[in-house]
Amino acid sequence: MNMTQYSLTKYFSLTALVILIDQITKLIMEAKFQFGEFKPITVFFNLVLTYNPGAAFGFLAQHDGWQRWFFTTLSLLASVFIVIYMRKSRHLPRLCLGLAFILGGAIGNLIDRVRIGRVVDFLDFYVGNSHWPAFNIADSAIFIGVAILLVDEFSKKKP
Repeated sequence: MNMTQYSLTKYFSLTALVILIDQITKLIMEAKFQFGEFKPITVFFNLVLTYNPGAAFGFLAQHDGWQRWFFTTLSLLASVFIVIYMRKSRHLPRLCLGLAFILGGAIGNLIDRVRIGRVVDFLDFYVGNSHWPAFNIADSAIFIGVAILLVDEFSKKKP
């Protein structure tokens, strides 16, 4: 195995780890909680079982089901694009790291859409009565990946 193959292997291993942690936590939440049930953890954080048939922040969640296949297709296409882009960018470690997190998150939520037609969310942060929309490990991985890509882009030397 040459060094290039090893480099991508570690990024795809990270992707697999994100997917595994995401799916395990979602299955645990579904086994232990009923829809809408919550457990306070701190003064600003609950665990709560909720489902999102839409995208981020419930975007398009109120529609009659077509969005399941739209977001499934979009996730599949994005995942293929990310894999191709990672292969072409294997010499850029920070870029591949960010993309590995994003890929893991995209596939984690894709599995939910295929498995149950919606995404399992359970992390509920709030201040007083103001709640951030519930999210999950896959969403967190996507956020981390985007943050890494932004740091990578802004840290590049400008000519």
